[in-house]
Amino acid sequence: MAKKCLRVKATRTPKFGVRQHNRCPLCGRARAFYRRFKMCRLCLRKLALRGHLPGVIKASW
Repeated sequence: MAKKCLRVKATRTPKFGVRQHNRCPLCGRARAFYRRFKMCRLCLRKLALRGHLPGVIKASW
């Protein structure tokens, strides 16, 4: 769980575009962020296993 100040700071529009950080909107994690789903890998896995993300299935080979 990220600090609340970092989560709020990520939602503000930065002075320069390159200063923008991607953070998970659910937990605030900055690393392992998937742009396609706009969330971190931990939240993505949790929601996918529950079946809340349509079209996402667990790979098996």
